[in-house]
Amino acid sequence: MVSLPVVMSVARTVFGQFRKIAIVSSIVLFAGCYFAPYYANRAAGGGTNAAEGEKHDVPYSANDSFLLTQDVLRGEGVLFEVKPDDKLITLWKDGDSGPGILGSLVGVHPEYRYEIEVVPQGDRSSRIIVNVRAEDISDEDLHRYKASARLNLFGKIDELAAKFPPSGGTPKEGGVNYAMLPNEDLKALARRATGNEDNWRQIAQDNGLKSPTDAANLPSVWIRNALLSEPKKEAPTGN
Repeated sequence: MVSLPVVMSVARTVFGQFRKIAIVSSIVLFAGCYFAPYYANRAAGGGTNAAEGEKHDVPYSANDSFLLTQDVLRGEGVLFEVKPDDKLITLWKDGDSGPGILGSLVGVHPEYRYEIEVVPQGDRSSRIIVNVRAEDISDEDLHRYKASARLNLFGKIDELAAKFPPSGGTPKEGGVNYAMLPNEDLKALARRATGNEDNWRQIAQDNGLKSPTDAANLPSVWIRNALLSEPKKEAPTGN
């Protein structure tokens, strides 16, 4: 017959084992709940090395646009490094949400930076391309870190250029800057401003553009006075 002390000792041992299993299971379950979204985010393309880009066309040379971009970043207190070929990279900044205690243990560090390049589109026009590069930031939150949303970068570049026009950009003498109307191309602008849509070729050449649709995203286009003073071309009439 088994004595009572032996039974009690076995019971305590079994209970102790069950308690350890319960504690370990709780830790595993908690860790799984915490890290599952993190690893799922990485599997879906978020997390490390996620990126999203945007662009903005301006009627200024690549050099002027590059300088304007730097001036705006400095005004916003954004630190950056200038790279060759009109490129710059901002320093990493922490994301809005921290990694948490367990995230820190496995090296989760939400952060982002901007990779900016200015591409010439002609003698007097260029395109500013901005990619936001993110680490450990979910895909659904990435849009909140875009330069247009966080810094209003493109809007401030336009404001600065309007206040202090670049010296090497669109000419300010011997012509007039015309604001582009919605859905207007160079042919329609030439017809509206000069009365002859064939003048779009000269307008394109003066602004460093190559086709009638290249000015679609530009705020204004320069037209020389010689075209504005030409006799208006009469529209054909039917019989």
